[in-house]
Amino acid sequence: MEIAVGSTNPVKVDAVEHVLESHNCACGCDCDRDSECDHGYEDDCSCDCPALDPPATPVAVDSGVPEQPWSVEETITGARTRARRAYDTTTADYAVGLEGGVARVDGVDGLSLIMWAAVTDGTRVEVGGGPTLRLPDEIATRLENGEELGPVMDDVLGTTGIAESEGAAGVLTDGLTDRTRALSEAVACAFGPFLTLYYDTP
Repeated sequence: MEIAVGSTNPVKVDAVEHVLESHNCACGCDCDRDSECDHGYEDDCSCDCPALDPPATPVAVDSGVPEQPWSVEETITGARTRARRAYDTTTADYAVGLEGGVARVDGVDGLSLIMWAAVTDGTRVEVGGGPTLRLPDEIATRLENGEELGPVMDDVLGTTGIAESEGAAGVLTDGLTDRTRALSEAVACAFGPFLTLYYDTP
């Protein structure tokens, strides 16, 4: 199965590969493809095994939204656009778009970091969300004044390219998660409808 990722950010590519390489069988079971599938398929499992061979292909595409998306809707739009544009410029079976943004979430004080993924097979697009994390007030204020999260985090931490390593999610949870793992959750939720039988239409 060939996968394209609508970004050249290594963290985003790693997030996609991490999720799909750990998934044995696209019908949602752990069956051996050379034996009877435990979901009822006869002989060889009739689904496509998502082992990533070749690895995911990074594709430089524009998200169609500002560098710092503001709102759930804008963040999802960026993920959808990345997925569609990556699919349209490759011969991949699926394309994934990932977008991080900030938003005010009902019931949560201040400003939150959000992450969304979109997956397309060229016909339909599915989306899934990752973790939501409240940002410190100092960082939120700078974003509200027009700065972007990655550069702000680099300035606060004295780092370079934090968005391509542990990310704000890693720093602000003291390593309990990191950007790769957080984005992986969004990818898993967006890919789910393609990999299980529960979303199949009659």
